[in-house]
Amino acid sequence: MSLGGSISPFIGNLSFLQVLDLTENEFIGELPQEIGQLSRLKTFSISLNNISGTIPPQLYNISSIRVFIVTGNKLHGSLPSYIGNTLLNLRRLLIGGNRFHGLLPKSVSNLSRLAILDVSENQFTGPVPTNLGSLQDLAYLNIGLNSLGTGEVDDLGFIDSLSNCSHLEVLSFSYNKLSGKLPDSIANLSTKLTNLYMGKNNIFGEIPRGIDNLISLNRLSMAFNRLTGSIPDSIGKLTNLLEVILGDNQLSGHIPSDICNNTQLEELYLENNRLDGTIPQSLGSCGNLKVVVLSMNQLVGTIPKQLIGLSSLSVQLNLSWNQLTGNLPSEVGNLERIFLLDLSNNQLSGEIPSSLKNCLGLRVLFLNGNSFEGIIPPSLKSLKGIQGLDISSNNLSGRVPEYLESFASLGALNISFNDFEGELPKQGIFKNLYASEVRGNKKLCGGIPGLHLPSCPKPPGSKKQSKRFPLKRLLLIIFGTVICVIFLGSFLIWFWRRKTTAKGSSSSLEDPVNNKFQKVSYKELLKATDGFSAENLVGVGSYGSVYKGLLVLNQETTVVAVKVLDLQRRGASKSFIAECDAMRSIRHRNLVKMLTSCSSIDFKGNAFKALVSEFMPNGSLENWLHPEENHEQSSRRSLSFMERLNVAIDVACALDYLHQHCRTPIVHCDLKPSNVLLDDDMNAHVGDFGLAKFLGGVIINVEAEHHTNSTSVGIRGSIGYAAPEYGMGSEVSTNGDVYSYGIMVLEMFTGKRPTDDMFADGLSLYTFAKRALRPDRVMHIDPRMPLSHVHDEDNDETNNTEIPSNGESEAKLCEALTGIINLSIMCSVESPSERMEMAQVVKELQSIKTIYLSSVGSQ
Repeated sequence: MSLGGSISPFIGNLSFLQVLDLTENEFIGELPQEIGQLSRLKTFSISLNNISGTIPPQLYNISSIRVFIVTGNKLHGSLPSYIGNTLLNLRRLLIGGNRFHGLLPKSVSNLSRLAILDVSENQFTGPVPTNLGSLQDLAYLNIGLNSLGTGEVDDLGFIDSLSNCSHLEVLSFSYNKLSGKLPDSIANLSTKLTNLYMGKNNIFGEIPRGIDNLISLNRLSMAFNRLTGSIPDSIGKLTNLLEVILGDNQLSGHIPSDICNNTQLEELYLENNRLDGTIPQSLGSCGNLKVVVLSMNQLVGTIPKQLIGLSSLSVQLNLSWNQLTGNLPSEVGNLERIFLLDLSNNQLSGEIPSSLKNCLGLRVLFLNGNSFEGIIPPSLKSLKGIQGLDISSNNLSGRVPEYLESFASLGALNISFNDFEGELPKQGIFKNLYASEVRGNKKLCGGIPGLHLPSCPKPPGSKKQSKRFPLKRLLLIIFGTVICVIFLGSFLIWFWRRKTTAKGSSSSLEDPVNNKFQKVSYKELLKATDGFSAENLVGVGSYGSVYKGLLVLNQETTVVAVKVLDLQRRGASKSFIAECDAMRSIRHRNLVKMLTSCSSIDFKGNAFKALVSEFMPNGSLENWLHPEENHEQSSRRSLSFMERLNVAIDVACALDYLHQHCRTPIVHCDLKPSNVLLDDDMNAHVGDFGLAKFLGGVIINVEAEHHTNSTSVGIRGSIGYAAPEYGMGSEVSTNGDVYSYGIMVLEMFTGKRPTDDMFADGLSLYTFAKRALRPDRVMHIDPRMPLSHVHDEDNDETNNTEIPSNGESEAKLCEALTGIINLSIMCSVESPSERMEMAQVVKELQSIKTIYLSSVGSQ
């Protein structure tokens, strides 16, 4: 009834009151102690209000209470240990969605009439009582979303006793810290059980073969555990099954071919396992399927026409990150109502079928990372409701269709790394620099200025015009030739003089960089940096100082960064050689570009070594995340959510290139925010390769000494960012970079360094982030982070206006943040073999960005 205010203490005068139901109002404040005077109370329900404080202890002594419901408030405190000895008539106890803590009392087992027990979404800890089996009438048990568990292998002992609860219909213990082997007794639970939720724990072992005993089961969720073995074939005998959620485990083997003996299946989630073999054609007989997610497995073969043509699929079909081959069957046009179709990062080939035009419900389409060829079918102009489209990294060609300009709902478009040609449209999605990706198409021209594409050639003149001025053209040719001869002669004279001057100086004693780089002398660098003045000093590192300078390179004055090595520091010379060896053979848009180097002597006869690279006007990521007092970044705005996400993607792309796409894989070994630099457009570039290592036998800086800097650990990185296995003597590997990357991204989105003083007594940045993976916490994980996806250039003040303007968009932002934090946690797990590869990280982050931008783009 939308009642508000506090509950009056005079309610205690209603001595004959038996039912007090204040559900779903707007009451605030604490419960009056006088409620404990209602000795005849049978029903006490205050759920879905805004009530805080604790439960008056007198309430727990009213033995007549049968219904006790306080769900969805802000109550705290603990349940008294004697609750099972006083509320003997209790049939419903629901206290979920509050802030209760402590242990679950063992005396709960004395509530012999209890049918519903819900303590979910609280902060309960410790073991789950193992005597719950004495609750013979128990039909609903939900202890999920707590911190239950001791970390011991017998955390699941309570399941054995629950086999005595013959009326049990719903059992949920997901999102806890329960550990141990999944007991076979799970198959002995009540045959009335309809819902079994046990995801997001630390459960290992195999799924019992006797799972088919649970004949009434509708929903089975075991995701985010460590389950191994194969999926039992017997699961196909559960004819009432609607949802199977087994993703993010370590399951192997084939997908059971008879999983659709059960014709009622609606949702199937098997992603991020180790499943192999082909996709069963029998999935096409599941006439009620709405969701199929088989991504991140090792599936091979072609996409079954029976599945891709299943018209019931209305939510999503995700087959990404497998090894599927062949064409995309034309039967895909039967998916008329599907919302999301993700076939990315497989080995699919052929043309994009024009039958996709029938998928009018399609909102998100990912075909990237395959070998599709041909043009974008003109018929796809019927997909006017699409919000996210990614067809990057294929072999597509032809012109970019102009009809994409008219797609008003399109919020994210990626056509990069194909072979598109001609003029790029400028309207609609194409005028949003943040929402469209077009890189890697060398034949594209035009577009908005921010894309920096070449100008399109003007149409040639008519034949009539070309015949009118033959003499003028001839004169132009002659004049141009004379100018070229004069220029060439001048260049040869300049070159001869420069060579003569160079012979008289010691400008390049032993430059390890290839000859394709222009060599520079100590004198030139001294002049470029105004004598290495303090005004031009932009940073100090472990092995030297970095100065801003103006240097003439290739006859053009260029703003550069000059890293001058302090050769008195042990390891500086080897760091110089290491960085030159690494940088001379690699090129990537997200790596700092080395321009040249200098290995010479200064005017005092001392050895001098310096590296010259492109200057990054926006400094390091470190200075943006943690601006120091009086630093030029200290008065600037904080990086927005989208800027941080873009930086995370840029760095991931750089590491993927180093790990997978170099002739010899390179491990950076010192990834941290101070080694990530930002250019004018806030694009990230990874630099400082002084500790890098080539894999495959060639070691860079093999004799590098331990840094004198207290924040460093030998050649393997910096404290807080170095992988834990390095501290135990393990060899350098790409997994170490992945760990450093995960920690760095957690720092980016939490605003906390891994070496922060708060991280002590078992708390780390990793555990801090894991605890924040709740909707009510993740949105406030870094209060300084503006949540708008585009910075307002007209207002340099911190932009704290959130782009999401409604519940759906805010949920999308929460989902995006949760996905990023979870991804970073998966990168920084302790075990190297369990960390993600950078190629997968890039894909996941781009998907998060695409889906998020599609949601804000539709507002």
